[in-house]
Amino acid sequence: MVSSDTAPPAPAGTDTGPDAAPIVVLVRPQLAENVGTAARAMMNCALPELRLVAPREDWLSEKAVAAASGAESVLRRAHAYDSTEAALADCHRVYATTARRRDLIKPLTTPRHGAAAMRAGLAAGQRVAVLFGPERTGLANDDVALADTIVEVPLNPAHSSLNLAQAVLLVGYEWFQAGVDRPPVELVTNGAEPADRAMLMTFFRHLEGELDACGFLRHPEKRPGMVRNLRALFQRAELTVPEVRTLHGVVKELRWGRRPDRPRRIEGGVPADWAADESPAPDSTPEERG
Repeated sequence: MVSSDTAPPAPAGTDTGPDAAPIVVLVRPQLAENVGTAARAMMNCALPELRLVAPREDWLSEKAVAAASGAESVLRRAHAYDSTEAALADCHRVYATTARRRDLIKPLTTPRHGAAAMRAGLAAGQRVAVLFGPERTGLANDDVALADTIVEVPLNPAHSSLNLAQAVLLVGYEWFQAGVDRPPVELVTNGAEPADRAMLMTFFRHLEGELDACGFLRHPEKRPGMVRNLRALFQRAELTVPEVRTLHGVVKELRWGRRPDRPRRIEGGVPADWAADESPAPDSTPEERG
């Protein structure tokens, strides 16, 4: 295996690179397909640089490429090293992931808090690496000793074991999310414009007028509070223009729709009562009433 001081740059057109994201170091990975799934997790989180320490199988094998599921570029840029020390030679800050407490005195952090520290180090121009151990045993004490900080994922104490790709994805996800500037909740309207206040007020007047007509708002002393509550209900919904138009249609049809107990609209939109000769016969069926 050939060691290298620098890794190839990220593909043109991306906004990530070896010096802009943590380096993922897989120590003595056993199965090629596990390396492939780890590469897939890396691509999900925009982690472009993979280093392998004494891999047992070819990380460019057919099994590895298939498991990468579109992240083959991560595998092709990967470098292999004879030792963990060689893989970390150019790194300034090193984090070791482990599910077991060791007899070492080192800072212990979670992926979420560690992600903030990683970003701070990267912003200061440091090269940051994260170590992941073999699938069966995890990192050896000698590997952990090379790290500055231990990363421990807080999980069910009765079953905290993760596979390799899961561990990479958890750490990578927290690192990626630490750099995402998005609101906690975002309304997706699929291009529909939000209804403005004038449109909402027109709908409120329409609805309240019909509620007055049907007697729902018949108690004068309760009407103001009921109106405020109804308006608040619709305002919380963050209605779009098409939704307000639909609500207008609903209210209109409830008032003037073709039902035997509702007035009928004649041509031109002027409401009129059912004509006597059009009233359904007492013994007619619902189908016959149309």
